Amino acid sequence: MLSRAALLLCLAFATGAQAQAVRTGAGPGAVLRTLDKTSGEVVDVEMAIGQTMAYGPLQVTLHDCRYPANNPSGDAFALVQVVDARAIQELFAGWMVASSPALNALEHRRYDVWVLRCLTSLN
Repeated sequence: MLSRAALLLCLAFATGAQAQAVRTGAGPGAVLRTLDKTSGEVVDVEMAIGQTMAYGPLQVTLHDCRYPANNPSGDAFALVQVVDARAIQELFAGWMVASSPALNALEHRRYDVWVLRCLTSLN
């Protein structure tokens, strides 16, 4: 997992800013997009922090979602863990960046999962 300092560096890198402290807000959840590469089905899923969803054989857990405090809709940084339940193997654990999904992505032959945005309130 990335530390807070590494997250701040990612924030600076993703926004093209010089490495400097960026104040972040914490969202109570996030919107993740899933893609089944075989069927082409795309589904957006709202998740709360701590929630785990089943996606095919994958178990996707959202641990945190951060955004620039001065621009909540500007970007999202989600701490996500993905486990293959059949093989009982962790496939991904780390921060996903909405503006740069390829920067730290889930590598799976059939499924893609990435963060779109943080939620600023849960309904």
